[in-house]
Amino acid sequence: MNQNYIEKTNELYNLVAQAQSEMINEWVNNVVFTAPWWLGVTLSIIPWIMWAYFHKKESRNRMLFAGFGIIMISSFLDFLGVQLGLWIYYYEMIPWIPAYEPWDGTLIPVFILVLIEYKPNASPYLKGLIFSAVSAFLAEPFFEFVGLYKEIHWSNLYSFPIYFLIFLFGYWLSRRNHFQIYWSPK
Repeated sequence: MNQNYIEKTNELYNLVAQAQSEMINEWVNNVVFTAPWWLGVTLSIIPWIMWAYFHKKESRNRMLFAGFGIIMISSFLDFLGVQLGLWIYYYEMIPWIPAYEPWDGTLIPVFILVLIEYKPNASPYLKGLIFSAVSAFLAEPFFEFVGLYKEIHWSNLYSFPIYFLIFLFGYWLSRRNHFQIYWSPK
């Protein structure tokens, strides 16, 4: 084994742990329970409650499956962007997660699920373009304007095709029909 590599890796992990400790300290002192933090809590809960009330109940499990897949891919890409220094979030709900959870865990999946369920026979490509345009050219600039997000080495023009692909992925997941109930309460 390469001992120099192991020593350098240990040194870098110590720096990461120290930086994370400082971030948590800043979060505790300057973020938690502030108005932007409560906005994040609200944006994480209210859209799901509204979706649960208004969506087609007979397709709930299928749509939640699609929503979970959307959350996984959008969170991964968001974490990757933060780690690569492409953008940064302020006022995170949870300091250990390097992304804006209301965006990845609620706003993106709920918006996609609503579009999928609304006019189900409409073109998924048109819906994907609508989702992409609203997300990249309205939502991202709004979050930057209110101070929750800042592009560093990124442009919302890059986000547009990514959002489009996320929508198509969510649409594809929502069309899966190979589910079987193995247990049903009587």
